[in-house]
Amino acid sequence: FLPPPPAMNDEERRDLRQTLRQARRALTAEQQQQAARDLMARVVKQKFFIDAKRIAFYHKIDGEIDPAPLLDVAMSEGKTCFLPVISDDHPETISFAPYSAETELAENEWGIAQPPPPEFVESPTELDLVFVPLVGFDENCFRLGMGKGFYDRTFSFKIFNRRSQPLLVGLAHDCQLTEPFPIASWDVRLDAVVTGQKIYRPESN
Repeated sequence: FLPPPPAMNDEERRDLRQTLRQARRALTAEQQQQAARDLMARVVKQKFFIDAKRIAFYHKIDGEIDPAPLLDVAMSEGKTCFLPVISDDHPETISFAPYSAETELAENEWGIAQPPPPEFVESPTELDLVFVPLVGFDENCFRLGMGKGFYDRTFSFKIFNRRSQPLLVGLAHDCQLTEPFPIASWDVRLDAVVTGQKIYRPESN
C-alpha cells in the first residue's frame, strides 16, 4: 500500500485549486475547442455513454472543458438530458432540470447559466450518468472542486454505496491531473475521469 499523502491545510488546498484553475484558463480557445472535440470522440464510444438514457451535463465556466459537443450528440440520439440547478428551495445541494435546445437559461448567483428550477425535484438516483466538472483530479479519481461542496453533498450516498446510480464521470483537461491529495470524509470518489487523451478509472490503479 502507498502511504497516504501528507496533510493539506486550507491555505494549501486553496493554492492548489488556484494553480489548477490558472492552468486551464491559460489554454487557448483553439486548445479548448480541440480538447472538447477529443473528449466527445472518446466518450461516445464508451459503454457507459451508449447505455445511458438519462444524462446530466454542466454549463462550463472558468476554463472548464466544454461538454457541449457531447451534449449535442446525446440530444441527437434522443437521450434525456439535464443541467444542474441551485435553487432557493434546495440551496445546499444540486437539483437537475430537464434541458433541450429550447430551454431558456439564466445565470445563478455563481454566474453559471442554468435552466429554471424544476417543479418536481427528482432523486439523483434516477439519473444514469452525471458528467461532473472539476478543478483537479488524481489518478485514483478523487476530485478537487471549487470548494462549495454541492456535488459532494448531493451524491454523498455514493460514499457508502459506490455501485449505486448514477455513474459519476469527471470531465477534465489533461493539465488538471495532479498528485494524490488528502481527502476528507465527505469527498465523493468519481467512477471515472475522462480527458481528451485518456480515461482514468479507480479500479485500474
